Amino acid sequence: MVTTDFFTPVVDDPYDFGSIAAANSLSDVYAMGGQPFLALNVAALLPELPAEINTEILRGGAEKCLEAGVVIAGGHTVQDKEPKYGLVVIGFVDPKRMLTKGSVKAGDLLVLTKPLGFGVTTTALKQEKSTPEDVAEVVGWMKKLNRGAGALAVEFGLHAGTDVTGFGLLGHGSEMAAASGIGFRFYLEKIPFVAGALKYAQMRTFPGGAWDNQRFFGPRLRFAEDIPEEGQMLLFDPQTSGGLLLAIPGSSQESFLKRAKEIDLPVWIIGEAVEGEGIDVFRRESKR
Repeated sequence: MVTTDFFTPVVDDPYDFGSIAAANSLSDVYAMGGQPFLALNVAALLPELPAEINTEILRGGAEKCLEAGVVIAGGHTVQDKEPKYGLVVIGFVDPKRMLTKGSVKAGDLLVLTKPLGFGVTTTALKQEKSTPEDVAEVVGWMKKLNRGAGALAVEFGLHAGTDVTGFGLLGHGSEMAAASGIGFRFYLEKIPFVAGALKYAQMRTFPGGAWDNQRFFGPRLRFAEDIPEEGQMLLFDPQTSGGLLLAIPGSSQESFLKRAKEIDLPVWIIGEAVEGEGIDVFRRESKR
């Protein structure tokens, strides 16, 4: 498989930007249960910036690819008024073990492998409203490869998954539910968020993409009356280099979580697939 992704800086540090952009580009392969092996740089650089800044962007990408076991075999650069960076990624995926959006079954549990709140926090950074601690937490998550999550999905023979990126949890979840002809239930109290997410949501520092996601995917969604607007919007928040959303059979829950703990992979069970269509979001799971 071949994929590509690139974008403008989401953080101030050029090395972190390069690392995050590379992790985000590689994620498309991991989200299908594949293994990337070769990449090409795609970069738009500002000639007036000091050479060391452009070098740090490329170094961040190169070292993230080295961590992933991926060879950067060249690429292409152009001059632009705003820096942009990403990768063309080539990977291998077994068609018989590939993760797709359309393979969710009723009764599957919905698992997330990174918390939410990256977009609202990085926008707060751009507006000079964030704290260094909150930014450092988000940067750490965005730089984290989805390699372990993708490998675990393949190990357990899962067939349905996607990465949570620009469409937010509800946008990507809506795509999975529609492709599978199934309904999803999410429980807000089970969904993980980075430490500053609610604070910045209350400041309304959402990127424009969050409102676009709300307008486009909103008609497919149903929120419980006790979920406040900021809670709803955090589920539309665009994620850069977000985690994987996976569907696992309920019978595999215990062994899946045990194995995830053994390999130090954070996972959260945030909902379930049910007969029906669209997505229902409740504050908490009701007792049965």
